[in-house]
Amino acid sequence: MKKIQVVYYALLRQERGLTQEKIESAASTARELYDELRRQHQFKLQESQVRVAINSAVSSWDAELNSGDTVMFIPPVAGG
Repeated sequence: MKKIQVVYYALLRQERGLTQEKIESAASTARELYDELRRQHQFKLQESQVRVAINSAVSSWDAELNSGDTVMFIPPVAGG
């Protein structure tokens, strides 16, 4: 199990009710982690609607995760 800091923005933050959390996961990639969290928390957004960043760098959904990583899930944001 990997210890991962997850940061949520916009709609995902609203749906989760948290800005960030530390979790333990067996997910190998950002995609697997998002799928796991989406099932647990009933996130409405599909992977194709969200960008992922690992340790503050925009990343691929297939990027490998390591214990201690910070993963940010960034949905579309509307501004005015």
